[in-house]
Amino acid sequence: MKTSNALALLLVLTFINASTEWPTHTVCKEDNLEIHYKSCDPQQDFALSIDKCSDIVTHTFNIRASTVLRHSIKELYVKLSLIINGKTVLTYSDTLCSPGHTKLIFCGMQKGEHLYYKGPVTLGIKEIPQGDYTISAKLTNEDGVTIACADFTVKNYLDY
Repeated sequence: MKTSNALALLLVLTFINASTEWPTHTVCKEDNLEIHYKSCDPQQDFALSIDKCSDIVTHTFNIRASTVLRHSIKELYVKLSLIINGKTVLTYSDTLCSPGHTKLIFCGMQKGEHLYYKGPVTLGIKEIPQGDYTISAKLTNEDGVTIACADFTVKNYLDY
């Protein structure tokens, strides 16, 4: 009987893990601008928030981001894609961490550490274009392992 109960529990846990999708999180929803995101990493979600939607179109705005690292960060790479109507129209990639070259304070963090950032971010944009689009963001380490991954949905109904 104990074996059948353990097997049933194992099957339930496996089914739940295989069928679970991460929820869509609202970063901000204000006036005519909405930003939502959903983790595209099947093994881990993360937290992200900003103070105000309208701050994004200023030069610098404050964010809070948090996750527990499943892998160490010796090297870190970012790849961003702008997707409109299902087609990738722009891609950008950059090295964020490498030996002797660190752009971020969490470069060098180890597996299991709590990555938490609260502070300013500068995107270098003066306005968010009107429309609905998706921005896909993926952070990978030196082994090509996903550190974080998300698809952001941006809806801007009016230009600022």
